[in-house]
Amino acid sequence: MSDVSLPSPPEARTAAVIPAAGRGVRLGPGAPKALRALNGTPMLIHAIRAMAASRAVSLVVVVAPPDGTAEVKTLLDAHALPERTDFVVVPGGDSRQESVKYGLDALPPGVDIVLVHDAARPLVPVDTVDAVIEAVRDGAPAVVPALPLADTVKEVEPAAVAGETEPVVATPERARLRAVQTPQGFDRETLLRAHETVTDDVTDDASMVEQLGVRVVVVPGHEEAFKVTRPLDLVLAEAVLARRRLNDGF
Repeated sequence: MSDVSLPSPPEARTAAVIPAAGRGVRLGPGAPKALRALNGTPMLIHAIRAMAASRAVSLVVVVAPPDGTAEVKTLLDAHALPERTDFVVVPGGDSRQESVKYGLDALPPGVDIVLVHDAARPLVPVDTVDAVIEAVRDGAPAVVPALPLADTVKEVEPAAVAGETEPVVATPERARLRAVQTPQGFDRETLLRAHETVTDDVTDDASMVEQLGVRVVVVPGHEEAFKVTRPLDLVLAEAVLARRRLNDGF
């Protein structure tokens, strides 16, 4: 038997796509949600840094508002980002689904794992990002981080007119429910096939993969990976950043 060891197989390359073309109307008038400041820095920059904090992520593709590509490029140039990670900005589409597809189209050959991350989740810890990547590396074609629900959930018949009462239809078993976060991780070919096949309007990419009949698995999410959607969420996010500065000693 030869003593010569065989070379290790190349490690799968990982890229992150961040759709940031939405307006964020629930945060009120002004700049697009992803460009709102959080502790003086746009949420988008926080989200990009969160993805690039994982040493496995070699490329971040930012999908900008269709008329805001130059602005987002200027934004990236103005903020310190990890030098080991490449950054690309592409224009988005009219829907989140279309914007993610444009981000996928910008990926170079050699990327095997794709993360899709909401720009409005700026504080996701790197351990959560790494857990998603690791699960895809271990063979799962689609992975989502998620948390158990603290509240009881009711299924209702939506009111025909805003403000009217809504009758309860059912109370799902809470132990079987999870609140899904991002980044969601995918085998690249699986995600591409989903975007080429599924035309239904969906709220996340994992739902598209589910419609292919492909198994999606869950890894533990994190309470700090919440979505900044309403003004109160900004207050909470500022508090999280203040706690991090205190714990990190700066």
